[in-house]
Amino acid sequence: MSRIKITDTSLRDGHQSLWATRMATEDMLPILENLDDVGYHSMEVWGGATFDVCIRYLNEDPWERLRSIRKQVKKTKLQMLLRGQSLVGYSHYPDDIVYRFVEKSAENGIDIIRVFDALNDIRNLEVPLKAIKATGKHAQACVVYTISPVHTMDHFVETALRLREMGADSICIKDMAGLLSPYKAYDLVTELKKNLDVPIQLHTHYIGGMAIAALLKAVEAGVDIIDTASVPMAFGSSQPPVETIVRALQDSDRDSGLELHKLFDIATHFEEIRKHKGFERGVTRINDMKVFEHQVPGGMISNLLSQLEEQKALHRVDEVMAEIPYVRADLGYPPLVTPTSQIIAIQAVLNVLMGGRYKLCPGEVKDYVRGLYGKPPVSISDEIRHKIIGDEEIITVRPADLLEPGWEKAKQEVAEWAESDEDVLTYVLFPQVALKYFGWRKSKGLEDASLINKGEYLTVDMYQPENAAVNRLAGPKRNIHRRDEEMNFEEIKELILLLDKSSLAELEMQSDEFRLSLRKSVSNTRVTVTGDNDLPISSPAPTAVNEPENIVEVTAPMVGTFYAAPSPDAQPFVKVGDKVTAGQTLCIVEAMKLMNEIKAEVSGLITDAPILNGEPVEYGQILFVIEKE
Repeated sequence: MSRIKITDTSLRDGHQSLWATRMATEDMLPILENLDDVGYHSMEVWGGATFDVCIRYLNEDPWERLRSIRKQVKKTKLQMLLRGQSLVGYSHYPDDIVYRFVEKSAENGIDIIRVFDALNDIRNLEVPLKAIKATGKHAQACVVYTISPVHTMDHFVETALRLREMGADSICIKDMAGLLSPYKAYDLVTELKKNLDVPIQLHTHYIGGMAIAALLKAVEAGVDIIDTASVPMAFGSSQPPVETIVRALQDSDRDSGLELHKLFDIATHFEEIRKHKGFERGVTRINDMKVFEHQVPGGMISNLLSQLEEQKALHRVDEVMAEIPYVRADLGYPPLVTPTSQIIAIQAVLNVLMGGRYKLCPGEVKDYVRGLYGKPPVSISDEIRHKIIGDEEIITVRPADLLEPGWEKAKQEVAEWAESDEDVLTYVLFPQVALKYFGWRKSKGLEDASLINKGEYLTVDMYQPENAAVNRLAGPKRNIHRRDEEMNFEEIKELILLLDKSSLAELEMQSDEFRLSLRKSVSNTRVTVTGDNDLPISSPAPTAVNEPENIVEVTAPMVGTFYAAPSPDAQPFVKVGDKVTAGQTLCIVEAMKLMNEIKAEVSGLITDAPILNGEPVEYGQILFVIEKE
């Protein structure tokens, strides 16, 4: 047999699985030449969650990251992960967007595009594969591995054969949850090699501890390429460490030929980043071992834990993990990989937090049940379907056939902000988040007051004389950066009076050590102060207010971001003065990467809507006040 080839996942799946994809481009650049010199078959550097996290949390342009990597990596092929018709997002996009995204990915430096569909519904891979082939780049199609009553060896082989007929240049076994046991790996690779004439690659995760053995048995069966990560980003919910695999295969007929001392130099760099930024090591916890029951994949484990922590519900992780298999069975045994892993896991979270199954269902869960993500492996029962979408019909066509072309419309909508075709694509994929990022990009570097549209903030230095009268300035909200360290309660009262006399809805003040937020509500202006140090201020304890019996407060069921409209260019669902009926959608709270529609539980008149579009909200925060009919 020939040497085993290795793909390095450190710059994509490695830190996505362990560090919630938080490694910045500046952390990658110093080590790229070393990685390029190792002799890897390819480096997975893009796609998956990297795109979303760049603009949502790191204030980075993902396209610029790719271009920066390509400039330094001269010898090694660059690889990305594409979620089929969902690209790098969480829902399906029109065919014209798929073609343009793939074209731009290739143009900006990608050589190999690994594409999968979460349901193994090959209808969703038709256009992505055609788009990849049109660029002349390598099209690697995935067979998504999972365990269920319907996911048999015949299913996997048949799926691979159909993907090969559709033009796949290689086949990847995508074991995103580390469920592939060593002997199953041997059998599956053997069957694929027997039936296919293209290279076979194995991608697995260490989660339950079987991955190293699974890789070695796959190598024994003749697999052509395997995925590993540098040891600081290996183990746990990530891939197996390259160093262990290279050493295990030394002096065998499948020796990788990679040099350990080069690999350890690279590992030292990533270990320093890990220590400096406080990222965790890959460890196998009891919850990770329970993957054999809940099947939550590596990339989702770390995100799920951080999202539960954000919801102040980390202590309920065991309940959520126990709920996931029930939701998966109810929804037709989908493989748990993005976006279905998010869909199933977040519905499980909501079931636990809401104290009952399917009381609150995000739009993505409803779309899944409607068939807008593809055909589930097993049909969803009428009982569950009715709980989630009522009597709506299920679609039977390829989901993207229902989508209108999106390119020209998106260009018009984002013309004010887009500086390139890549920006338009970023907007199409993540409209709300992209506009925030574009606003930040446009305003960065400005030292004086600057207004950011689309729901962002105006920054004012309150000690500049020309900006002293804050209430003279237009805009929905203010951030004031304060230079001194002390503040007394009298100053806060003056600010409250200032806010009451102005047309502003909210006033914020912050320094390096504290943040003061003043927000108008129905009855009074609320004051909250958060910071690293205790402040020399005091405030009287709030007096309880007895709300009239006909007043209903609609509160946030989770921590997230408030959106008043379904899209940036749409009218708000409701506004103050509107009459609403029970069951009517009031807003969207984006949480855990899904859009959750918040509906009215009573009919009545909207008398207050204190939250501005795009604002973060806390659990229990008032979103609307309704005066019941």
